[in-house]
Amino acid sequence: MPVKIRLQRHGKKGKPFFWIVAADSRAKRDGKFLDKIGTYNPNTNPATIDLNLDSAVQWLHNGAQPTDTARAILSYKGALMKHHLDGGVRKGALTQEQADAKLAAWLEEKANKVTSKKEGLTKAQEKAKAEALKAEKVANEKRANAAAEALKAAEASEEVAEEVTEEAVETTTEETPAVEETPTAEEANEEKEA
Repeated sequence: MPVKIRLQRHGKKGKPFFWIVAADSRAKRDGKFLDKIGTYNPNTNPATIDLNLDSAVQWLHNGAQPTDTARAILSYKGALMKHHLDGGVRKGALTQEQADAKLAAWLEEKANKVTSKKEGLTKAQEKAKAEALKAEKVANEKRANAAAEALKAAEASEEVAEEVTEEAVETTTEETPAVEETPTAEEANEEKEA
């Protein structure tokens, strides 16, 4: 019975969540499995991986073959490194203490890389947020300036309209001559008859 270390998909549509399992290679992808080794959540940045290192290494010692993605996850978490170092201990090239020290140093270096990436992501998010806030302030100032200019233009047009009406009233009063008494039509008719 060839055993594979592979991913078993869970989660909803568009939001995958995977179990890392040791399963018979003939079993369905999401079917029967022998042992659940860990979980993998690719929805977060960086991806969240929870792996039982000892169980994964034990399955590797027993001959389980990881799939490509599972191999990348096992390598990322140090299971393949531990399997390699355990092979050196079995051959006598290293002592168990040396192997543990090398693994601890490697895991610490990896943890530092992950934390630096997380810090870089948070700094990038803060920078993007600050730039967005700055752009929003600039847009608000432009909008406020445009509104003030529109208000000034409206006031100026009202003043011009008032001046035009005042000038029109003044010109009409100046241009209209004194009203001469003109005979009305009836008086004109009476004068013609007489």
